[in-house]
Amino acid sequence: MRSKPRLSLALTTLLCCALAPGLAVGRTLPDFASLVAENGPSVVNISTKQHTSNLSEMHGFTIPDLPDEGPLRDFFDRFFGDEGELPEDRESRSLGSGFIVSSDGFVMTNSHVVEGADEIVVRTSDRREFVADLVGTDKRSDIALLKVEAEDLPAVRIGSSKDLQVGEWVLAIGSPFGFESSATAGIVSAKGRNLPTENYVPFIQTDVAINPGNSGGPLFDLDGRVVGVNSQIYSRTGGFMGLSFAIPIDVAMDVVEQLKTKGRVTRGWLGVMIQDITRELAASFGLKQPRGALVAEVLPGSPAAAAGLQPGDVILAFDGKDVLTSSALPPLVGAMPIDAEAEIKVLRQGERVTLSVTIAELPEEDPLDASTDAETTPANRVGLVVRAIAPEQREHFGIEQGGVMVEAIEPGPAERAGLRAGDLILMLDGQPVTDPVSFEQVLAGIESGRSVAVLVQRGEGRMFFAIRIPEAD
Repeated sequence: MRSKPRLSLALTTLLCCALAPGLAVGRTLPDFASLVAENGPSVVNISTKQHTSNLSEMHGFTIPDLPDEGPLRDFFDRFFGDEGELPEDRESRSLGSGFIVSSDGFVMTNSHVVEGADEIVVRTSDRREFVADLVGTDKRSDIALLKVEAEDLPAVRIGSSKDLQVGEWVLAIGSPFGFESSATAGIVSAKGRNLPTENYVPFIQTDVAINPGNSGGPLFDLDGRVVGVNSQIYSRTGGFMGLSFAIPIDVAMDVVEQLKTKGRVTRGWLGVMIQDITRELAASFGLKQPRGALVAEVLPGSPAAAAGLQPGDVILAFDGKDVLTSSALPPLVGAMPIDAEAEIKVLRQGERVTLSVTIAELPEEDPLDASTDAETTPANRVGLVVRAIAPEQREHFGIEQGGVMVEAIEPGPAERAGLRAGDLILMLDGQPVTDPVSFEQVLAGIESGRSVAVLVQRGEGRMFFAIRIPEAD
């Protein structure tokens, strides 16, 4: 009677043993050794010499801060002098990585690796050294193209970042802290990341260990094709913390082709200041959920102004592609050819409108700033004390007419929404604000309990805030 359970257990054990090899094979790690052996010779070490008067002018990697202690400080101590202290005037050196994109000597790296360099030296894995010419750089994408006088160099195979999937294995080869031909591996953590200082690059986020000196090195997929250029890390210590960012190779190669043919890079320009849609703003604009890019400002004389875009418009699609977040719009616009026609779908005061725009070339940026003095109103139902904008302030802020300045703010809905003293309010609930009286009139006409959008200029930029009108006492 008891033999059947034992027989069943034995059969189960045999079945598991039979399946185990298959399970083990399915969980085997990729063959990184073959990838490194095949692609390592295409990766180069880049060193530069430059005349500098300040530690902050030396380039080798982009990080938020340089801490007093940690691996990055050790790196600078090792390569740039005792305890990382530099004389005010000296020759400095920086280290980075790069890779050969064509056998006739074109090499790609990061712009910040070679910025300000007086001499650029490219060293291959077989210890050959070449003094490189700088073909061109593009700071907006952080890509630089170099040329060395050599032939039959081992070039990488270029892939496509569009085919990458989150969770996919990737491999980096570079010179972290000056240790040449170092390989690290990880997975793709996210795609299309936009960093605060970079509007035109949809970064690939990975957890590949990247450190100072890896800048400009290639990111490979498992087929040995380059899918990205390692560029930045996010760190609070100066060392790797699991967040590294690579420029998609599709973006990088477009820059390289432009640098080769024109010597500079052109991008499409729309001429709007945009922001994300929060849950509160979505409700105020009648959207079921946050999506799109909210137009906070339309620059005079821009393609957007000619097309009829207005502050308060929510851009839902551009050139046939959905715009789910504000960060998705700049790369789409930047990739458009100059003088090309594009269709923009917007939500305007609850109605869907289609506009046609002719893309212009992105110009150099220029900013603004802030300060105040004039007649004020008492605090209103949302806790704001506002006043008229003086003529000299209009000239300073670049505002021809309308608007009020926030003189003071009391605890209440406006403060909770994020408004601050010194903000300029230009529009309330879709209606332009001309002066303090009109502001109070518009505010008085809004029913209690509603969430309304307020267009604010703060410093150089404009943005919308959602203020919830309180219930009457």
